[in-house]
Amino acid sequence: MAAVFDQYTIDLLNFLCKEDAQKNTGVPETLQQEVRQLLIKAEQSDLTTPIIALFSRLKNLRTREGWSAEVFNISREQLEELARRHQEIDEHMVSVGGRVGQALSIVSEANSRVEAYLKVKDIEAPSGIELWDEITENRQRIQEKLGMSEEDWNSFSGQIRHAVSSVDQLADLIDLPPEAATDIVRVTKNYRMRLTPYYTSLIMPGGVNDPIMLQSIPTGEMIDNAGVEIPPVAADHSPARLVDQFYPRVVTIKSTNMCAMYCTHCLRIAHIGKKDKMFSKQAYGEALDYIRNNTRIRDVLVTGGDAFVLPNSMLKWLLEQLDGIEHVRLKRLGTRVPVTVPMRIDDELLDILEQSNDRKPLRVVTQINTAREITPVSKEAFKQISKRVFAVLNQAVLLRGINDSEVKMWKLCETIQEAYVRPYYIFNCSYRNPQFVHFRVPVERGRDIVESMYGNIAGDAIPRYIATAGGKIPMHRSNVVGREGNELILKKPWNGEEVRYPDADPDLYGDDQFSFSRYKS
Repeated sequence: MAAVFDQYTIDLLNFLCKEDAQKNTGVPETLQQEVRQLLIKAEQSDLTTPIIALFSRLKNLRTREGWSAEVFNISREQLEELARRHQEIDEHMVSVGGRVGQALSIVSEANSRVEAYLKVKDIEAPSGIELWDEITENRQRIQEKLGMSEEDWNSFSGQIRHAVSSVDQLADLIDLPPEAATDIVRVTKNYRMRLTPYYTSLIMPGGVNDPIMLQSIPTGEMIDNAGVEIPPVAADHSPARLVDQFYPRVVTIKSTNMCAMYCTHCLRIAHIGKKDKMFSKQAYGEALDYIRNNTRIRDVLVTGGDAFVLPNSMLKWLLEQLDGIEHVRLKRLGTRVPVTVPMRIDDELLDILEQSNDRKPLRVVTQINTAREITPVSKEAFKQISKRVFAVLNQAVLLRGINDSEVKMWKLCETIQEAYVRPYYIFNCSYRNPQFVHFRVPVERGRDIVESMYGNIAGDAIPRYIATAGGKIPMHRSNVVGREGNELILKKPWNGEEVRYPDADPDLYGDDQFSFSRYKS
């Protein structure tokens, strides 16, 4: 009879029924009754669950106490009959040995890997949904201090009109150490600061190095950091006006310098300028002509700045122009607006997106760096966008103190996936800009974080880890071919070229006194 069973079941039956030299005695009567009831349920049921319950309990008792099935007056023949019934009932003929002897143990081991994460994820990395009550209280306070009406708060124009751009305004709205305020004044002589009232409401009072503050409020390091900035991002990859091109079939149109909120880790931080600019159709025309004359190009990213701060009429015109170029088959729009000022996502904009997507696939590429940025409002914005376009993709930046732990990054990826956004890239924070060297994370730490996701969260919630060094290089361990001092030698997988990539300073990364934590008394 045993020959009909797979080896898993044979091993399980042998384990449960094997007689030991030592007599198994001393089984409490209550336990005898419990096992007897499990046997009765297993024999009377047409389901697999009662059979699994009996075998699992017997296996546990055998492992823990050494008691065989016979101690409970259960014969091997009875167990074999139940094992046959289990396999007959199961639609895929899964054996009881495979399920109890293997699968349940594997699941138990897997559960233990994520147990610690599940216990702390909402404490260490709460989303804006979980903090919504506190955010709502912040909103009421900020709205009152700024004199904003409900209409102002719920409109894009109102949010931009009341945007926070001075240290005095900021200090009136959030907890700001006096030393930090002094540094902000120094920094904003060179670099812009702007937070929408909505984004300001995501800052939690009393937090040190709050992830929203770190991304939006400049600290002294931005001008104190030593080093010379590498000249304008992509200056060596800009073949035409407003165009960046790193790959033969993909180009970027830098459509504006405007953003609803200026990030402290922005690649173009030194080139934003002091005033918002939207360029002329003549300037866009030169970019479009370059694309028209290069038939290899099939994918165009419209970014900035932020593509969604363009007026609807201009955005519609740009998309129509791209849709009219036969060899352009796909478009992308780069934006942080859904998390910095989600009120911008109105019906008119959504209609424009849908109309363009109907002509040729349109993707929206965003940047969400912390689960805090997903609130009920931003989640609804992404939900509505996802109904109108081909895909919504996230390109996070790995940033010290913001998402540089397994818990924070796992929570970020799971949260955005639940908000209709697919994790796509994690960029290693750029080495080009000394302004934010304090945000950089060692590549090895980034790889540990990304690789920790495999087998623990959904596969399509795991982004690719990328470094930008004359193109996007996947940071698989096989692409890091060497190290000289603090420079990594990276290999471009598409052509084998090796490039040098300065890693984060390990001493600087190991010092926990950075940004707002420096101001603690």
